Amino acid sequence: MHLRSLAIASLLVASVLAVPAAARTGPADVRVPGAEHTVTARLADLTTTGTQLTGHTDPADWAGLEAPGTTTPSGVPGIQVDGYFPDTSTTNTNHGWNHDSQFVIRLPDHWNGGLVVAGPPGLREQYANDRIISDQVLAKGYAYAATDKGNTGREIYKDGRRPGDAIMEWHRRVTQLTISARQVTSRHYGRTPRSTYAAGLSAGGYLVRWQLEHRPGLYTGGLDWNALTFTTDGGLLATLPPALRAYPRFKEGDRSAHAALLAAGYPEGSERQWDWHHKNQWDLLQRVVREELDPDYDGPARAGTPLCPEGTGNGCDTDYDFASRPRAVHKAVKRIALTGNIRRPLISIQGTLDALTPPAAFGDVYDRMVADTGRAGLHRYLKIPSGAHTDGLVVLDQEHLRPMLSTFTAALSDLEAWTQPRFGS
Repeated sequence: MHLRSLAIASLLVASVLAVPAAARTGPADVRVPGAEHTVTARLADLTTTGTQLTGHTDPADWAGLEAPGTTTPSGVPGIQVDGYFPDTSTTNTNHGWNHDSQFVIRLPDHWNGGLVVAGPPGLREQYANDRIISDQVLAKGYAYAATDKGNTGREIYKDGRRPGDAIMEWHRRVTQLTISARQVTSRHYGRTPRSTYAAGLSAGGYLVRWQLEHRPGLYTGGLDWNALTFTTDGGLLATLPPALRAYPRFKEGDRSAHAALLAAGYPEGSERQWDWHHKNQWDLLQRVVREELDPDYDGPARAGTPLCPEGTGNGCDTDYDFASRPRAVHKAVKRIALTGNIRRPLISIQGTLDALTPPAAFGDVYDRMVADTGRAGLHRYLKIPSGAHTDGLVVLDQEHLRPMLSTFTAALSDLEAWTQPRFGS
């Protein structure tokens, strides 16, 4: 369904839904269980059309995640709650709070009985999904909640005491927000959400999978988009170093380097994206994730040396070999790894030209993991031709790449039909 049609249909549905008493009586403060600080506001429009004007979103947080010219639904009045849970780290500077574990909860006046919870992709903050998820689900009548995962930015590895602590906090913060948001919606609307979905892109998709494996009682189902997949084989720590080694040679015309990139799982047809990924994501994410899980590799240095040439040694991440690293490193990776043992319905959408979490090394692998645990009946895996890692990358190769946002929103409708046959009736 086209986005414009989706918006019109959603507004028609909303017109027959009940308006909670809280919506009629004004913007009374909404209490969020466990929160240390909250600010409540009544907004004429909870979507980015309105929140950009009122300062209730951060466009820098979602920059680059959508294709140029994308239009999203608007005109959803309701309550927004911004706040944070107790935390000791301070990387998130939104609102001048300098406090991590920030969250946003949006409560539309016309509620469909559901709740969607999300964590951000990459190293972003709680507003990262405002265009690609929040706008879409608010227009359908969902309440929406998002977390910053408890740490943000390029130095997440400073949060925690032992390898993997920062990433494990991601999961705790999603669980914490889900529990609180369910209580908030119950009090605000006078009844418990009949459906709660986890949704996310990239690292946010990894959060969805982990929640359905470990906290299934909180959710009706999940939806992930080009999800990051940590496995005991290393995930990014196994796929990024080969790209870092081969790409400079590929750029110089070495045909064997092209074959090496394809062998590492990077899809043929994604070549026009490689230079951008090399400069902006492959190296950065390798160093950040490696420092989080294997801090001893580069000794006292923090996150190595950017774009060091192959053969540099001395802790150069281009030379990193996960398989040969000590047992303690593999133990740290196992701590954050997925198992495939989902216990709620999950729809995964994967772009075939994704050059950060390529299907051969990520989506396909997780689909097999789910099947190996005997949970194949709970997983629908959709490979979308010509999809890149994010829709913002379409500009790198407009001849071959296509946006995936419409597929994502359609998949949410499919998840509704799968888990709630009478959803919206």
